[in-house]
Amino acid sequence: MIALGAIAGTRLLGRRLARHGWGTSDDASTIAMIAVPAGVIGARLYHVITDWERFDGRLIDTVKIWKGGLGIWGGVAVGVVVGVVVARRRGLGIANTLTAVAPALPLAQAIGRWGNWFNQELFGRPTTLPWGLEIDARHLPDGYELGTLFHPTFLYESLGCLSLVVLLVQLERRRALRPGLLFLCYTSGYTVLRFFVEGLRIDDAKSAGGLRLNQWTSLVVFGVSVLLLVVVARRSTPAPDAQPDLPAQPD
Repeated sequence: MIALGAIAGTRLLGRRLARHGWGTSDDASTIAMIAVPAGVIGARLYHVITDWERFDGRLIDTVKIWKGGLGIWGGVAVGVVVGVVVARRRGLGIANTLTAVAPALPLAQAIGRWGNWFNQELFGRPTTLPWGLEIDARHLPDGYELGTLFHPTFLYESLGCLSLVVLLVQLERRRALRPGLLFLCYTSGYTVLRFFVEGLRIDDAKSAGGLRLNQWTSLVVFGVSVLLLVVVARRSTPAPDAQPDLPAQPD
């Protein structure tokens, strides 16, 4: 599912680059061929670092990615940085590339999240809602009876990411944003979504102050994103008392 998400995101990136005249579909494919594997490595590193006690003394397990364990924050951070480097080497503008990839990332995430359904993992607390998820005995957490329904948090996040794709595209059409700002809108929107979805999950995770690690990460990324949006917006807005330069009048 991650691979399918990457393919869909790459196609959308290519179309957006071509439509804006910023690049081509070949540029998108070249970026993805390097950035996607880098993102997977970054996602694995994030998981290993934040859950080091699971790997302490068993270093060989750190590379067993087929047994699960990917952190989205590491994936986005490393994947985007590497993608920007590749884009720059191909002569693409960094800000334009970030704008083009903004809705492509949540599209890829929306598709990739369905891997959690196949693996019966990362679901939320029990619920009586009609769309509750039933887990088989092999994957049922300790302390819960067979037949218990759980919040399908992967579904919530997938639908939320698809909604974010639509919002970003509509925002771009209705607002004249400076290149690069749409990417900050993506990070702001996704962190809000992830904060609430993360609060429903019951899988083991580090926590502090009543919040899970990924919730704290969401708060930090959201704060930085909003701060940058405000700073850039202020720099883009002329002072209220600013007057346009007038041509000099003859004596």
